[in-house]
Amino acid sequence: MKIMNPATGQVLREIQDDTPDTVREKVERARIAQRRWATLPLDVRLDIMRGFLRILQERTEELAALLTSEMGKPITQARNELKGMPERVTFFIDNTATAIADEVVLRLISGRDGTQPPDLEERIKYEPLGVVVNISAWNYPYFVGSNVWIPALLTGNAVIYKPSEFATLSGLAIADMMHSAGVPDDIFATVAGDGSVGASLLDADIDAIFFTGSYATGQKIAEAAARKLIKVQLELGGKDPVYICEDVDVDAAAASMAEGAFYNAGQSCCAVERIYVREEISEEFIAKLTDRVDALVVGDPTHDETFLGPLARAQQLDVLEQQVAEAVSKGARLLRGGRRADGAGNYFAPAVLADVTGEMSIMQEESFGPVIGVQVVKDDEEAIECMNDTEFGLTAGVYTKDRKRAESILSHVNAGTAYWNCCDRVSPRLPWTGRGHSGMGSTLSLVGIRAFTQPKAYHLRRA
Repeated sequence: MKIMNPATGQVLREIQDDTPDTVREKVERARIAQRRWATLPLDVRLDIMRGFLRILQERTEELAALLTSEMGKPITQARNELKGMPERVTFFIDNTATAIADEVVLRLISGRDGTQPPDLEERIKYEPLGVVVNISAWNYPYFVGSNVWIPALLTGNAVIYKPSEFATLSGLAIADMMHSAGVPDDIFATVAGDGSVGASLLDADIDAIFFTGSYATGQKIAEAAARKLIKVQLELGGKDPVYICEDVDVDAAAASMAEGAFYNAGQSCCAVERIYVREEISEEFIAKLTDRVDALVVGDPTHDETFLGPLARAQQLDVLEQQVAEAVSKGARLLRGGRRADGAGNYFAPAVLADVTGEMSIMQEESFGPVIGVQVVKDDEEAIECMNDTEFGLTAGVYTKDRKRAESILSHVNAGTAYWNCCDRVSPRLPWTGRGHSGMGSTLSLVGIRAFTQPKAYHLRRA
């Protein structure tokens, strides 16, 4: 497998793919090692994760440069991802004990002094799933991956980690740091390769699979997991809408939308993918949005001033060009960009389209790139109808000065995450969950920690 630099098209490194045989061997070793790992005191696993975090912080600059080289994320944004890791890892370290603590739900004690053991106790214990497979994403390999492998390891599971083929070098660096911190090689094992390697993982003796990627692939994984009757959790695509109300600071809202739609070249699960704006301010908003997009620095991702680098995947250029062309053919106005750049690298000029409608693919199908469509709506009711007009349900946002109005609108939108006057934001304290074609299950928060456990019910009666 050749690891390519998407900014230059040059080969960075060649990696030996895993095979069905090596996958099976790694899973078998993980199965044996997991039994001992689960018996370690939680404090030992917590200390190991603290060590991992220290190593990661020491290597931030090196890791950021590596990430930029293999998937094109601008270096300042790569640093931001790594600098955001301590908050996330620390949340898991600080809250795992609480999340998986035994729960006593009933205690019946005879006698009046209450000092003797209970006659009957009902208790819930949280046990690890076993061998957990994580097929992860390339757009935020540290954020997205750590949502799985940190809580999975802390709760006593073994992890078979398949980084995306577009972030393999970062995945190997993560494994190196894990092992240096004290995680046994067989407890955190990395497999490398394309989708065929991921498919071989589904054939192995595993207990759960956590996948981040497209709806089409997620559907296949869910079907395979159903046949094995193992746990499956899916973080899939999004077509995240934002509604701009008439009472906003238009310039501030336009600035927020430019960043929310084009950060990481629009390659974020919760990137703003469609905008609905009230007709009273639509002309001013669109003008200010295009001005903000004009100011974005497109170029070499290794330069600190670059905001928008190349796309990680060359094939996505075709998708974006097709979406733009179809929208224009149906009456949309292309105000900026909308085509691949000349020369080397997977560059796409950031596109802003006005006069879009709901039947256009750019407002229905995930773009995952630097394009945004703006549709005018006449009132809140129309905005709600439009925001619910896709199969996806990841995030949705409302910009208005009126919090009560925003919460009322968001309560009618089918999305796992709701934003008021912000967007493209993830917190370790809140569950990250999708609806419909955006996935199933939750990571992050206490809910996301317990996702890596299975409850056991204890009925304890004194003889």
